[in-house]
Amino acid sequence: MLSTPLIGDFSVAPENDALRAVRIGVITFPGTLDDRDAARAVTIAGGTAVGLWHAEANLQSVDAVIIPGGFSYGDYLRAGAIARFAPLMEKVVDAAAGGMPVLGICNGFQILTEAHLLPGSMVKNNHLKFSCADQLLRVENNSTAWTSAYEQGAGMVVPLKNQDGQYVADEKTLDELEGEGRVVFRYDGDNPNGSRRGIAGITNAAGNVVGLMPHPEHAVEPGFGPDSSAYGEVGLGYGTDGLRIFSSVLNSLVAGGKS
Repeated sequence: MLSTPLIGDFSVAPENDALRAVRIGVITFPGTLDDRDAARAVTIAGGTAVGLWHAEANLQSVDAVIIPGGFSYGDYLRAGAIARFAPLMEKVVDAAAGGMPVLGICNGFQILTEAHLLPGSMVKNNHLKFSCADQLLRVENNSTAWTSAYEQGAGMVVPLKNQDGQYVADEKTLDELEGEGRVVFRYDGDNPNGSRRGIAGITNAAGNVVGLMPHPEHAVEPGFGPDSSAYGEVGLGYGTDGLRIFSSVLNSLVAGGKS
């Protein structure tokens, strides 16, 4: 079983009872596609994944929450607009306000903006086409609950797949995000969807809520990830740069007293 890799290499830590005791909830909405992948990423990183159903207002005593990718409610009205009103999201909003780590990936990022847990919005890609490619990102903020296992400024290669992936916000909000260090991930090199200032992911002021458009859960297992890594060429499907997202929150919670 793979566990937490060390920064800068691909060492595998032994199974850890403290990490396994951390319960990470993964929400499923109608139309969610990547919940199983997110749950597997948590398990590979060493934690315990707990399935959460959108219609139940019960977080089942989890320590953190992941809102995974997909097309919740078919993206009717706007991506994430209906999911925001699910009974479970009321609990997520309250828990996030209390400091619980929350991660939104792709559609999950869209839901976080609709729920006003993160500022701005997601609109159609500027080229009006669905994007699907391995994407190089730069870690701009490694002080959040979800990025502490990365070095500041480190690169990461993870898949990107979206149609409504263009992050937009007014200039005042963008300036605040930049000035407060709340841009967490930025597209490195090409900007695949026209996102303002190349923003691929942001955080709230407290650093416990993070949303990003690319998919780290698809870059956690050798043989099933990208063909390359920001840590060097690794061969067909062997990129695992996204695993540090999940090991970050596990180690952060353990360090904070979760056992």
